[in-house]
Amino acid sequence: MTPLDLKRTRHGLHMLAIAAAVLLISGSPGPADAASSNDPGANNISITAKYKADRQVCQRLAGNARDICVQEAKGSERVARAELDQRDEPSTRHEHALRVAQADSAFAVSKEKCDDLAGQRKDVCRQTATSAHDTALAEATLNEKSAQAATTAKDKTRDAQEDARSDKREAADDLAKVKCEGLAGVARSNCLAQAKAQP
Repeated sequence: MTPLDLKRTRHGLHMLAIAAAVLLISGSPGPADAASSNDPGANNISITAKYKADRQVCQRLAGNARDICVQEAKGSERVARAELDQRDEPSTRHEHALRVAQADSAFAVSKEKCDDLAGQRKDVCRQTATSAHDTALAEATLNEKSAQAATTAKDKTRDAQEDARSDKREAADDLAKVKCEGLAGVARSNCLAQAKAQP
């Protein structure tokens, strides 16, 4: 590595350290704050920078406190990316993925917190975390299926309305033909034209 390359590398590390410090000083913004720009590339860089800064904070901790911190950092990043997907491309699928990410992240942190306990208290803590996770996943699935059903119902209603309009137009055309049948020449042409002009 040349002296110039070394200088550039040090400069890059220095800038990364400054960015991490700014994130820490500003209170480490939440996932929604980390992805507030309209530039997907910038948002991904911001989420990654926040994750790295959070992990650096975890390095100052020890034991289970560090494990909890790491799970919180991982969960925050996972949720931030899911929020970004839903914001950039709103859909039932992305909404479901976001809910799952939130549930999985909360579950991972809860399980780590249970490790501070022992015996039956730890067993109850883990079962409570599992139950809450299962409930959150069930609600996410219910929400997804309800949204899909609502979309399907809306599509069916729109199709039925279009069919009804077509049937009404056809019935009106048939009636007009019968009404205009007794006419001839220009009168017949005007009658048919007026019938077609009717809504």
